[in-house]
Amino acid sequence: MTAKSYDVVVIGAGNGGLTAAATLCLYGVKPLVLEQHNLPGGFASSFVRGRFEFETSLHELREYGPDDSKGEIRNMLESFGVFGEFCPVPDAYRLIIPGEIDVRMPFGEQAYIDEMEKQVPGSRASVEKYFQLCKDTLRGFEYIAASAGAADQEVLKTEHANFLKTNPYALGEVLDAIKMPKKAQKIIAAYWCYLGLPISQLSFSPFASMFYTFINRGAYLPKWRSHQFTNDLALRIQEMGGEILYNTKCTEILVKDGAVCGVKTNQGDEIETRHVIANTSAHLVYGELISPKEAVPPRAYQNLNARNLGLAGFVVYCGLNKSVEELGIEDYSYFIYPEKSSEDTYKSFLRMGGDMGIAITCLNKVIPDASPEGTTIFEITTLFEPSVWEGVKDTDYHRVKTEIGLHLIDQFERSTGIILKPYIEEFEVATPSTFNNYTGTYGGSIYGYQAPVWDSVMPRLQSLKQDTYIKGIQFVGGYAAKLHGYASSLSSGDTFAKLTFISLFTVEDEKEGGQ
Repeated sequence: MTAKSYDVVVIGAGNGGLTAAATLCLYGVKPLVLEQHNLPGGFASSFVRGRFEFETSLHELREYGPDDSKGEIRNMLESFGVFGEFCPVPDAYRLIIPGEIDVRMPFGEQAYIDEMEKQVPGSRASVEKYFQLCKDTLRGFEYIAASAGAADQEVLKTEHANFLKTNPYALGEVLDAIKMPKKAQKIIAAYWCYLGLPISQLSFSPFASMFYTFINRGAYLPKWRSHQFTNDLALRIQEMGGEILYNTKCTEILVKDGAVCGVKTNQGDEIETRHVIANTSAHLVYGELISPKEAVPPRAYQNLNARNLGLAGFVVYCGLNKSVEELGIEDYSYFIYPEKSSEDTYKSFLRMGGDMGIAITCLNKVIPDASPEGTTIFEITTLFEPSVWEGVKDTDYHRVKTEIGLHLIDQFERSTGIILKPYIEEFEVATPSTFNNYTGTYGGSIYGYQAPVWDSVMPRLQSLKQDTYIKGIQFVGGYAAKLHGYASSLSSGDTFAKLTFISLFTVEDEKEGGQ
């Protein structure tokens, strides 16, 4: 039996929930974290098959950075006392569009621009302009974050004009406006699958920010998989006075007079609290957890109905009994798109079967001893619109997931000439059903809510007050205002924990004023 009252209860020990709890601990607040699984991390975890430990979901972590240029995420983790070993990814990515493009792009702004000019002669001016717009976008986000919700419109207009100009547009629209050649656009936009929308729909601002930080600060991987830093975070929370209850699910968020007053758990506890930080979806919170249900205003449901669920994950994990040198694997990160446009490749996520857009990682290219000597860890990720996978019958499940997994390996082999199948020692497939089972995310979605231009970062941040339907609830993680992805989810926990801390003081001031 746990204590009966906490200042803050955090639902979910995923990336956002963990950083939210750790930030509160730094500010002297002792939160309670409720986690339905028996370990922390959510998607940020690992698992073992045979002699291989596989990374569950992380492809690369941005905003970590080297010693002389530490990024936001590294500074935050180190402020919590989390100092794990992180390894730099050597190159940005290799992009393959069969029959059209096969290019390896480097990290570093100037190196990237030079390589683009080599691949697409005459593109330099437009690519340089694009990098400047990316830089302006990042500066705009940094100003808004520093303003703590009180951004001066005149400052935005005079000092961040490009940020305001590009924010209402899709990535493809901005690239067309600066007259970037189409081939260069395809190379620039290789990361689009990380945000789950084709470039005609994908908001320019979050893509530009993600792209710029990747290229200029590089990407990193935790030496011992993402479970390394999530486990370290959980331990630090407990060392700083926070409490984590595993195998414990929040079953109700209690509401009285429009404000949070407590939570109930599947262990039979009823806990008093005025603040809940939810590392889960608003659909789950407003659709299932709020009690009484009539405490949810109609506008909350209208908001939810306007949003679309992000894409679901499908990952093929291979433990190979040959080294990367023997296999001929030269790259860590591959993007292979079967169609000529991101719009057509996106359609591959809306059907079952055939070649699909895939993102591939080879862990040993970054961490040579990630598996026993003479072996390789190799993973292929694709995406599905959640409703597509719902059509798979239970009786067909193992056959279908195996067939798709083997087809994706075949697609990689055809696209690169690298042969893998004869050397597979361990073969595991995670489907949308797998992600749903382990994290509870609806339909196996790993991308939160879709983020088209009208519902991207800026509209969500600007609408925070209007979208707060019950006092005392904040959202973190992939479904929150900062969108999905490791760096965004980790950052969101810190941001919204600080807002919750401010609310705690506001409540205390109101109490004192009424005495």
